[in-house]
Amino acid sequence: MAELIEIAAPADQAEGTEMVVAGWLKKVGDSVTQNEPLLEISTDKVTVEIAAPVTGILREILKPADQPVEAGEVLGRIEAGAAAAAQPTPPARQVTATGEPAAPAAELTPAVRRLLAEHGLQASAVTGTGREGRITAQDVESYLAVRKGAPSTTDSATAIPSRKVPHTGMRRSIAQHMSQSVAVAPHVTSVFEADLSAIVAHREAHRAAFEADGAKLTYTAYFIHASVAALQAVPEANSRWHDDALELFEDCNIGVATALPQGGLILPVIQRAQTLDLKATAERLQDLTQRARAGALKPKDVQQGTFSISNHGVSGSLVAAPIVIPQPQSAILGVGKLERRPVARERGGKEAVEVRPMCYVTLTIDHRVLDGYQANAFLTRWVEEIERWS
Repeated sequence: MAELIEIAAPADQAEGTEMVVAGWLKKVGDSVTQNEPLLEISTDKVTVEIAAPVTGILREILKPADQPVEAGEVLGRIEAGAAAAAQPTPPARQVTATGEPAAPAAELTPAVRRLLAEHGLQASAVTGTGREGRITAQDVESYLAVRKGAPSTTDSATAIPSRKVPHTGMRRSIAQHMSQSVAVAPHVTSVFEADLSAIVAHREAHRAAFEADGAKLTYTAYFIHASVAALQAVPEANSRWHDDALELFEDCNIGVATALPQGGLILPVIQRAQTLDLKATAERLQDLTQRARAGALKPKDVQQGTFSISNHGVSGSLVAAPIVIPQPQSAILGVGKLERRPVARERGGKEAVEVRPMCYVTLTIDHRVLDGYQANAFLTRWVEEIERWS
């Protein structure tokens, strides 16, 4: 009897992450080659391809498209070593009216084909961000989100004109996680002010040298370093709440909120940030940010975060409070816009007004884990690290 080999979902998904079958790239009866992509699994953070564990024939599909998946769950089975049927020659790639190649139907997953059919779209209208330019279900949802929707209908003659923009899968997942976080964790925010003069001067003095070595030196790299010092001073901020105990982490795995071109946010994680100097931090941050925006993150890049930073000031925000905590973490730092403004300083026993590069910084805490004095101790240490940078 032929041996049937199981195709399993990833077993290392982060706690609280939901997985859904985005679509199968093969159908029952198709021949498959070991390590060939078989299907796509989507989460709120990344889309990953599941490869064939052996060469043979796909005999069973146990989880069709759009079905939720548990970590390690069996998705299908392959008859190992079965004779592969001759594969037809793929059709020539069509060209759109703009001269751009259109994606052949064979390269589209079932989930993508269904979405295109439901909305009357041509694949050539959607820009693919998957491997080798393949269109993913999230690409179609993002396209629909920005396309002008049909006006809503109502029986009232005085109705206000409106339109509906479909939610993307990522937006629905973000909404679910944000609601869940606020429901389980009482959020409290402390606000401090920081003088960034020291790091502005340091960055100007060293930015060119960093870039010559291929590392983009951003203010966020300094914020990560200051956060490590503050987490070591207040370890409760680097923890997870359990009903019977508080779990304190030794490593500072810091997630950095990153806006995506197609909309939404993702939290790539800088693992063991306490072991990195400023240059290594800048290099790791640059790599993760670039891959996040290119849709090339791997599941391990967004897992095991113990603390997070939202540098919302890059888009012009002065203060954001509260910033919703990514569960099951206990706190999140918010850094506002760098702004030159007058501040009072004491010089030689006299007060003077000086113009300094300032920003507001917040710490939103899970009040089950930390109290106000701990939040203030964290921010005090963070500001000291930034203002005394050398």
